[in-house]
Amino acid sequence: MAIVSSHTPSDPPGGASQGQDKTHFGYLQVPVKDKSEWVRRHFNTVASRYDFMNSLLSLGTHHIWKRIAVRMMDLRAGDRVLDLCGGTADLALLAAEVVGPSGSIVLYDINWAMMVTGLPKVHASPHGRKVQYIQGDAEVLACADGSFDAAMVGFGIRNLTHMEEGFREMHRALKPGGKLMCLEFSHPVTPWFAALYDFYSFTIMPAVGRVLGGSQPAYTYLPESIRLFPDADELKRILERIGFTRVRYRRLTDGIAVVHVGIKQ
Repeated sequence: MAIVSSHTPSDPPGGASQGQDKTHFGYLQVPVKDKSEWVRRHFNTVASRYDFMNSLLSLGTHHIWKRIAVRMMDLRAGDRVLDLCGGTADLALLAAEVVGPSGSIVLYDINWAMMVTGLPKVHASPHGRKVQYIQGDAEVLACADGSFDAAMVGFGIRNLTHMEEGFREMHRALKPGGKLMCLEFSHPVTPWFAALYDFYSFTIMPAVGRVLGGSQPAYTYLPESIRLFPDADELKRILERIGFTRVRYRRLTDGIAVVHVGIKQ
């Protein structure tokens, strides 16, 4: 299965001038121009154990979340679906089950290691032939306007340098009436559960990441990036501001994850 590249990989981050604009990589402040390289190196580090660690750290619930999210899209046979930041193809394969032989999925991700890690799973699936690959920048999609019936992003939008640009590109790539789905980590709503989740996130998760994931920093970045991400109501307002209508969301597991869906007018 070919992976088409739509970008030229950037050079490793170098020294930035003191006056240069900064952005967050977790709680770290990094130069805006370098964040994509920090993200690339992060996912290169975790790619080989990504699926295993997701299942371990979520106790398998991420599979349930993803099935719920795809069901909320109400996909139809024949739909052409964009899977932005598609990684190891979990969402792509779930969508491929629904769209049938006449449908297709374009998995779009900037990280080669993540896509290659997911290829054996795609090849082993009876739906794998429906999945096409493009390696490229989610903020500048190599897709024509109105190319897709639906667009989805799962646990990836918060890693973009400019999150709203990614959503705008999804909006542009959708046909009128096309559906957006965003599945992302969020903030628990019950105080005692939020306190327990904080302990798990900032104490247990990095320790497990160090021992079993091979990288404590990677699993320190994860909870930090989640805490900096907009809450469910704010993300709804962002999507509406971009131009999506009938935006609604569903909290999962007390709000650890949230699914947003919306429509392009």
